[in-house]
Parts: sequence; C-alpha cells; structure tokens
Amino acid sequence: MRHPVFFALCFGAMVALSACQQASQSEVNRAVKSVNVIDESNLNDIMLTVGDPNESVAYFRKTAAESPDRVDLKRGLAKSLVRAKKPQEAASVWAEVMRDPSATANDHVAYADALIRSNNWKQAEAELNKIPPTHETFERYKLEAMVADSNKNWKKADSFYEIAAGLTTTPAGVYNNWGYSKLTRSDFKGAEKLFFDALTYDPSLFTAKNNLVLARGAQRQYEIPVIKMTQTERAQLLHTLALTAIKQGDVRIGKGLLQEAIDTHPQHFDAAVRSLEALDANVTN
Repeated sequence: MRHPVFFALCFGAMVALSACQQASQSEVNRAVKSVNVIDESNLNDIMLTVGDPNESVAYFRKTAAESPDRVDLKRGLAKSLVRAKKPQEAASVWAEVMRDPSATANDHVAYADALIRSNNWKQAEAELNKIPPTHETFERYKLEAMVADSNKNWKKADSFYEIAAGLTTTPAGVYNNWGYSKLTRSDFKGAEKLFFDALTYDPSLFTAKNNLVLARGAQRQYEIPVIKMTQTERAQLLHTLALTAIKQGDVRIGKGLLQEAIDTHPQHFDAAVRSLEALDANVTN
C-alpha cells in the first residue's frame, strides 16, 4: 500500500530535478549568448576602425544578411561602405536604417553625409532638415555649412562653419573648407586668414598650404608664406603660385617661379618642367 506513495514521491523528485536541469541549461544558454553578443560587439567595433574597408564591407554584408532585423549591422555596413568610397551604396543602406523605428538623429546625419558624398545635395538638405535643432554636433553643423555653401547662402554657411569649428578640438579641416568657401567668393583676404588658422591646428595639412598660396596669389602676393613645409612641398607650392601668376597675366613672374620650383624639387619635377616648356613654346610662337 505504501508503494504508490513511494513512486509518486520518486516521480515528483525526478520532475523537480528535470526542471532544475532545464532551468540551469537555460541560464547557461543565456550566459553563452550574452558572451557571444559582447564578442560580436567588440568585433564590430574593430571592423569599423582598423579593418580594411573592403573586408569590413564583406563582414557586415554577410552578418547583416544573416540577421536582417539587426539595424546595428546595417549601420555598420553603411559606415563601411563610406570608408570603402562607395557612398551611393552607403546611402541606400542608410535609407533602410531610416525606415527602422529606432533610427536616431545621428543616423540622419550619417545618411546626409552619404548623400553629399553621392552629390545628392537636395536630398541631403532635406534629411538635415529632419534633425531637431537640439541635436548640436560637429558632424551635423559641418554638413549644414557644406549644404549652405552649395546653395551660395554665404551668411548661413559662415554661421555654420563657425559653430562647427567651436564643437571640435581639431578644427583644421573646417577652417580649410571655410577658407575655400571664401576663396570661391573672391574674399581672398578672408580666405587667407582661415587657411592660416587651419595650419595653426594642423601644420601638416597640405591642402590648406596650397589653398593659402592660391589666396595670396590671387592678391598678387607671389612670395611663399612663412609656414612649415618640406622641400618637396615648397616646390609644389611654387608651382601653384607660378600657375596663378600666369593666369593673371604676370607671365614673367610665373616663369621665374616655375624655374625656382624645378630647382627646389629634390627630384625631377615633371609637371613644372612641362609647364615651363609649354610657356616657352607659346612665347616663341
């Protein structure tokens, strides 16, 4: 008579033990999954920073295809495509991210950036207009300045460039872009100042050096400014200054600058040699 009770107790104990084992296995599975997510997150960060752009694209394309609902993987793919200089593909992926309810203001900025890189200025402007004014970041205002420039809205462009420069500790690129904007408006003195500002923050920025020479040459100031430069850079800047002088009709000065560029360059300066030969041939004819 006691056997049924005994079997019932045994059965209950087995069920309880089985439940404990299942609970333990569930906890293990959750723990393993958490570790995998952490490892994957670290790998994603690595692929976005130090990985080869094309390898990064391949990685995120594969992982995003395996998990199509993961918006973070789409973000990674879009960013990788920008790094790989494929902005049109990046813009298409960002458009998918925009359709997700979790899309953020930073996503709108990144999408606008890809659109600008694709030369789609109108759509980029529309995307920037969707961002609330409370989202004040360097990337946002840098793009706002570029769009204002494209629309020749100089007052707005100047305002946005100034704000962007104040939102970063490395504003050399902003000052260079702002200076180039002034250069296109024929505000050569204003451009010159901004290029000097850019070089104050990054003395190695050659585009700012070259733009500075263009701004000074446009004012018929044909001396190389006192800035940090290598011998090769000096030769290249002399070449830029020479061409500027020639375009403005100061041919004799331009010819002298070309010869100085050739003499300064530590190697054979083919571009300057060809320019000088073309100039001599034109004078002879």
